[in-house]
Amino acid sequence: MKEHELVEQRWPVILAILSVLFLLVSLPHRLRILPQWVPYTVALLTIVTMVALMRAQTTVWLRIERVVLTGFFLMYGAAILIQLTVLMDSMLHHPSDVSGLQLLASSLAVWGTSIVMFSLVYWRIDRGGPEARVNNRKVRPDWSFPIEESLAMPPNWSPTYIDYLFFAFTTATSFSPTEAMPLTHRAKLLMMLQGLISLVTILAVAARAINILSS
Repeated sequence: MKEHELVEQRWPVILAILSVLFLLVSLPHRLRILPQWVPYTVALLTIVTMVALMRAQTTVWLRIERVVLTGFFLMYGAAILIQLTVLMDSMLHHPSDVSGLQLLASSLAVWGTSIVMFSLVYWRIDRGGPEARVNNRKVRPDWSFPIEESLAMPPNWSPTYIDYLFFAFTTATSFSPTEAMPLTHRAKLLMMLQGLISLVTILAVAARAINILSS
């Protein structure tokens, strides 16, 4: 980070991290793969790092944030996949151990967590990261937003976290690109993974839960 460069505000991201934490700790005990203190510790460490970066605005804190966020993504991403596997196993092999309401609530929590997690990944990697975007560095984009093709685009516009959150939500609900188009292989692979998780969660687990409740 060069002197006098801008730092994108992290408050929307911090709220997203808190929402992920809330969704994961609200899951039934049978879906928790780690001791309850682990998610709290990782989330707190990530938030503290972001607050320190906004206050100090130094390269050191930016590097620390990248490392901490990578750990956050890996741990919580693995948690989502394992929880989805447990849900599928409960639905197929132990249907009597879980009620329709529990299955529905768990599937919605996993689905909501996946949306926030993927929005954070998109926000972190696109165009070199938030600082590269807000300071208008010319880095190859992973996604193209419709406003960039519009004559009404504000000067020096760059996507912020809310843009990626909306994009992740529409990808999870439509199973296809809607708000932005992927331009790189990693962008397409990430969207394929998110679509697959959403498809299994909504069409398999949630649909089965609704079927149990209506029977």
